[in-house]
Amino acid sequence: MSQQVLGVIAPGKNEPVRVETIVVPDPGPGEAVVKVQACGVCHTDLHYKQGGINDDFPFLLGHEAAGVVEAVGPDVTDVAPGDFVILNWRAVCGRCRSCQRGRPWYCFDTHNARQKMTLVDGTELSPALGIGAFAEKTLVAAGQCTKVDPEVAPAVAGLLGCGVMAGIGAAINTGEVGRGDSVAVIGCGGVGDAAIVGARLAGAARIIAVDIDDRKLATAQKMGATHIVNSRSTDPVEAIRELTGGHGADVVIEAVGRPETYQQAFYARDLAGTVVLVGVPTPEMKLELPLIDVFGRGGSLKSSWYGDCLPSRDFPLLIDLHQQGRIDLGAFVTETIGLGDVEAAFARMHEGDVLRSVVQF
Repeated sequence: MSQQVLGVIAPGKNEPVRVETIVVPDPGPGEAVVKVQACGVCHTDLHYKQGGINDDFPFLLGHEAAGVVEAVGPDVTDVAPGDFVILNWRAVCGRCRSCQRGRPWYCFDTHNARQKMTLVDGTELSPALGIGAFAEKTLVAAGQCTKVDPEVAPAVAGLLGCGVMAGIGAAINTGEVGRGDSVAVIGCGGVGDAAIVGARLAGAARIIAVDIDDRKLATAQKMGATHIVNSRSTDPVEAIRELTGGHGADVVIEAVGRPETYQQAFYARDLAGTVVLVGVPTPEMKLELPLIDVFGRGGSLKSSWYGDCLPSRDFPLLIDLHQQGRIDLGAFVTETIGLGDVEAAFARMHEGDVLRSVVQF
């Protein structure tokens, strides 16, 4: 039987979110119902609310979550009721050409639950990133559930479901930061700070944080940045070159998602260096670069999809590192809030006051 729970709905473009009763169906084949314990407020949820992803309103927001599996449908073998899981939005298929080539982190046929959650009147909801976890319970594909150690705090574990994994993975998986490398990170929100953590974990010798907000730069230093640059008052390209012997950084991670900051990243890297785009642009944005510079500077221009992570591999590993004290995932949690506080959390996000607000149930 289906059940009714509370969830946060974005009813229309730029309309305030509201708490509504939603209907969660019993899990069908390959599906699971998860009792959500915590869910981070991510900038992508704000994009959904603003209509920046698509116009398939109403949305059930929330995707950066952890909780306990309550029920599973037929043919589910990897998780069982009672398992503590982090939710991911790229459940790999295991069958597409990328999975068959041994690159499941690039899976081209990721999937979500087939059934729809609805409002009480039957209106179908579009779950953010196929998850919809600003809700007491949610329906997902079983492959979106990754088991981790239940001893870790849900508010911390859930952050790996999106922003923190995206940033750490951008440095380690996509950028392939190595021991002794110089790294610059442009944009020091949650994802950028996670990239700093990833670069430090990989052994980078010099980590340069770039932002226009001194408060964010101060936080970036706490996360492991060795140098900071306020790009509101200083040319970041020149500053990064000056801090790297006049050459530019080996890896530059762009965590803003704007053409002007991408150009900064492009010119702030060393010859044969790597640019990693992990910031999410909007559809109308366009980039113009001289093709001779693309050719002449060499190196790699990469986009990082979800930190090019494989949840079954990376989530448990990062939880272990957190529990060993080698990374502090808890440092990303600025505050815990209730379901009714999501709209206010969006406002605080805009003001730069938080790394992550986390809805806790």
